[in-house]
Amino acid sequence: LLLKHTYGLSDEGVCERWVHDPYFQFFTGQEFFQHAFPHERSDLSHWRKRLGDKLELLLAESLRVAHEAGALRGQDLKRVTFDTTVQPKAITFPTDAKLLHAAIKGLNRLARRHAVRLRQSYSRVAKAAAMMAGRYAHAKQFSRHQRQLRILRSRLGRIIRDIRRKIEGQPALEEAFALPLGRAVQIRSQQQRQRGWKLYSFHAPEVECIGKGKAAAPYEFGVKASIV
Repeated sequence: LLLKHTYGLSDEGVCERWVHDPYFQFFTGQEFFQHAFPHERSDLSHWRKRLGDKLELLLAESLRVAHEAGALRGQDLKRVTFDTTVQPKAITFPTDAKLLHAAIKGLNRLARRHAVRLRQSYSRVAKAAAMMAGRYAHAKQFSRHQRQLRILRSRLGRIIRDIRRKIEGQPALEEAFALPLGRAVQIRSQQQRQRGWKLYSFHAPEVECIGKGKAAAPYEFGVKASIV
């Protein structure tokens, strides 16, 4: 359970990795390499239900016992190691066409949820324009690509203005639409190579673009996470 908690694995994942990882086996007390998992996988869920949320207390007790037994010295606890990495988010690569299309779909979804009837949803037009924008960009036909982006921006602007007209004077709806409309306006106004803060996802505005310098993935999109 400690290995599962530390590495963020599922029950099946930690069992499968235990069979292939000698470090996992040594950590759990094995003296010789095992080729099969010695327990039923359902035992993990049974033990987890019995422990509840006391896994951190179990880790603290393990450190206390190690300290009393002399395996862990006091000076070992005076220094900690920090590392910063990217916690990836479930978003697609944020091209302008995808962001504009996502904003149109998100506002339509929110309008249906709050029973705000729009003059036109532009769902089919936006889907076709986003698809053609990707094809034109792949073919390096950038004039046609920009034309599809203008179609998406103009349709998104119409939806934003339509929603603002329909919810004007209704405090509950204005509050519900405040953040989504702000994101949609930001996505509509931002440019591909602009400097400063940008939105990279309509449904996850906390996502950042972090340069990692890797050959395969020079940029990663997620949230910066610091680990101690």
